[in-house]
Amino acid sequence: MAKVKPSTLSLFLLILSFISGENMIMANGQKTWCVAKPSSDQATLLGNINFACSQVDCQILRRGCPCYAPDNLINHASIAMNLYYQAKGRNHWNCDFRNSALIVLTDPSYANCIYA
Repeated sequence: MAKVKPSTLSLFLLILSFISGENMIMANGQKTWCVAKPSSDQATLLGNINFACSQVDCQILRRGCPCYAPDNLINHASIAMNLYYQAKGRNHWNCDFRNSALIVLTDPSYANCIYA
């Protein structure tokens, strides 16, 4: 039986998740994050922000805080959705948001905005 490198397996599973349309979490305990799908419409993004921030503390999105900029819905939705996903246990069902979210393997943190 051929040995598969972990990075090759991870890439395969990520591609498979996009093809199947399903969100998945790596079984090997690799860190994952939840972000908004780029194809999500503005109303969906706003609804996701409102829902997530009604459940978790979204103060890092306030003006002057590390994750405020860039000040746009997809950025704020991704941060809020990830805060919710992390707080609720990083289960795939905590990153569905009516099929407007993706689970990613690459840390989306930037500048001083650190995704939990």
